[in-house]
Amino acid sequence: MGNQDPQSSATSISGDESPQDLARDAKPPSQTPARSSCSKSWAYLNQPIRPSLFVEMQLLLLTFSVGLQDAISFYDFNCFASNQTGNTVLLVISAVLPEMNGHLFDTPNTGVALGFFLGAAYLTGQIANILSCGRNRLFLVICNLLQTLLVFGAAIMQYTNGVNRANSHTLLAIGMLAAAAGSQVVQSRSFKMTEISTAMATAAWVDLLVDKNLFKRENRARNRRAGFLVTLALGTLVGGFVFKKVGSPAALVISGAGKGLVTLLWLFAEGEREEKGDEEKGQGA
Repeated sequence: MGNQDPQSSATSISGDESPQDLARDAKPPSQTPARSSCSKSWAYLNQPIRPSLFVEMQLLLLTFSVGLQDAISFYDFNCFASNQTGNTVLLVISAVLPEMNGHLFDTPNTGVALGFFLGAAYLTGQIANILSCGRNRLFLVICNLLQTLLVFGAAIMQYTNGVNRANSHTLLAIGMLAAAAGSQVVQSRSFKMTEISTAMATAAWVDLLVDKNLFKRENRARNRRAGFLVTLALGTLVGGFVFKKVGSPAALVISGAGKGLVTLLWLFAEGEREEKGDEEKGQGA
């Protein structure tokens, strides 16, 4: 009893902690990396996207997709899926010249397109305002995924039911396309890239022509407007060609594929970097 090894005794009672305390405080090494990886992934998904040339390319791809939609929407539906200037004019004219309904335009289709567009834009914009997540990576991915599903849904309805302007299926297809376009337009506002509205061309044409630096070599705003207008025209051209050769559902499938690609690309867009002071403050906490 009196011959206890001093070295083992010193080892067992070194410090104020007992072996039981040390065992309790020890964390399994396999859990720490998993938690850290999960935390980093969640932080990455909630990171605001930085406005950049890569984002401009994504917005132009969305513009191309909208051009495809509008190339077939007026022929099929007698209204526009995304061009709400045209729909607003047609809706007002329908109140003055109701006898033209079914000839130059279809009032129910026009009203559905305008209503769903405004409703989707309102919901997307207000949710972004309330949650302060307009450029949040996860928010953009979710919005674009929903838009993609809406466009593919409209394509499926066109494939299965054909085009019948008096059909309830047609009204639903119009609503899907208009809602996707309304939500999409909000994105350019979130990035403050109003030169690339992704849908309406009137303001872009006017702003391009009145730009006092129109012919200067370095002019980012002019380049954005010109790129938007060219891309919108190209999308409409391709949409018209596909519509002529294959049909409107195929054009919508291509449009949905473009939006799906943008959904994926949001995962790789560069995020905003935290300020050095904020990082140090977080470490200190």
